[in-house]
Amino acid sequence: MKAQLLTAFGGPENFRLTEVPKPVVEDGTLLIHLRATSVNSLDIKIREGGISAAPALPGILGSDIAGTVEEVGDGVIGFTKGDEVYGCAGGVKGFGGTLAEYIVADARLVALKPKCLLMREAAALPLVSITAWQGLERAKIAPSDHVLVHGGTGGVGHVALQLARAVGARIATTVAENEDSEIARSLGADEIINYRQEKVSQYVDRLTAGRGFDVVFDTIGGKNLELSLAAAASNGRISTTNGRTTLDLSEAHSKGLSLHVIFMMLPLLENQGREGHGKILREIAKLVDDGKLRPLLDEGKFTLDTAPDAHRRLQSGKAKGKIVIDIG
Repeated sequence: MKAQLLTAFGGPENFRLTEVPKPVVEDGTLLIHLRATSVNSLDIKIREGGISAAPALPGILGSDIAGTVEEVGDGVIGFTKGDEVYGCAGGVKGFGGTLAEYIVADARLVALKPKCLLMREAAALPLVSITAWQGLERAKIAPSDHVLVHGGTGGVGHVALQLARAVGARIATTVAENEDSEIARSLGADEIINYRQEKVSQYVDRLTAGRGFDVVFDTIGGKNLELSLAAAASNGRISTTNGRTTLDLSEAHSKGLSLHVIFMMLPLLENQGREGHGKILREIAKLVDDGKLRPLLDEGKFTLDTAPDAHRRLQSGKAKGKIVIDIG
């Protein structure tokens, strides 16, 4: 099969399109003919060598799956040859990757894809949807909550907006440009914050009368986590997708905040709780088919041959929504 092999950690110039052996199905797995995948921030960190979960090189990166089941391994129930599936099941140490024509995936990490979506649309959802679901679940979101989602037109953010809307919460979100406001509103945001034009204290006063937000979902992390602490109400709950920072937690202490760090790849790396990913994906598929959630796709068009350019697109900061790579 054709695959993009990462030959050395660093920039996207280290990818090489080459022929590699087609993987063989094993007990408890599915052989999937990939039709599309997407690029996540995690892929960039792995490619650059900045995360211990990176596969041995040369290796195949990519986590998100959308494709057709070609072979079912012994012990697998609920799937048959020809099923259209999606999931997040590769790209880290011990696994194949999705920048390839085929992958063998643990069946527990996979679900039937939403019926109403094209393969390329389904490929945009797995990693970010599981992350958004876990972040809101850990924060115990409720209909009475006033929720702040940082980065409402980004990968995790655009799903978190829609999941919070499905719960019935009141939602504010940050955007970088005013032109993103209508996109965010169409996804469920009630209130828009241009973070380049408004300080935390200003939008907390404007939107919450100085009280702060019950739930803050920080999809950016780093220095932005400090802003999240400032935006939270007393006894508020914060979920973040990036806890890699040195931070003074005095404000968290004085407000009695709870902080939840989300790393959705743990079930892959530790082989614990993988069934939970499949369950979340089945729930996401229901929401999509019921018209309550949709993927936001970037306008860029990429194939397996041009996958390095998809990485460059994500790093440019110009993408709106998820960057998808069409495979076959």
